[in-house]
Amino acid sequence: MITTEQQEKLRGWFTGRLPDDLFEELVEVTVDREEVTVIGRIPAPRLAEDVSGAEKEAAIQGRVQEFRERTRETRIAVAREAEHRFRRKVSWGVECAGERSLFTHISAPVMTRLRQPERQVLDTLIAAGVARSRSDALAWCVRLVQRHTDDWLTELRDSLEHVQRVRAQGPDTEPEDTPTDSE
Repeated sequence: MITTEQQEKLRGWFTGRLPDDLFEELVEVTVDREEVTVIGRIPAPRLAEDVSGAEKEAAIQGRVQEFRERTRETRIAVAREAEHRFRRKVSWGVECAGERSLFTHISAPVMTRLRQPERQVLDTLIAAGVARSRSDALAWCVRLVQRHTDDWLTELRDSLEHVQRVRAQGPDTEPEDTPTDSE
């Protein structure tokens, strides 16, 4: 968890470091312990108004693939600098015509111990075909909680940020400019 100020500095660094013509707009820069994800908007393909849904979808996928291939070297160079500076992997994604596509993003393993009633929930999701494994079922549950508790999670993150600011004012701490793995 990083503070709002650290998040703003991170976004500012990417805003200043990314070439002006890479994205139409830098949409989002998010960070956690392992990863920084950078999402930018790219131009939608020009299509006739009466184009089918399948053609539109294929055109968007083609535009995303073209962007990914054309900008690979630039994105790798920026990612190397950022990974050294912020000590996290950098992942990329784009928004194109309202569709979001992520590429080069990580999936971090999370270990947990569950009692039988909790395992039964996961096994029910598997039996119902909602998930392929307990890992998939647990990820599905996390996404469900995330979708339905945005306000609560936002309030909790704000409270954690306040605790970090107060802790940083203590006598045994040194100020930091960039987020590190310990945050």
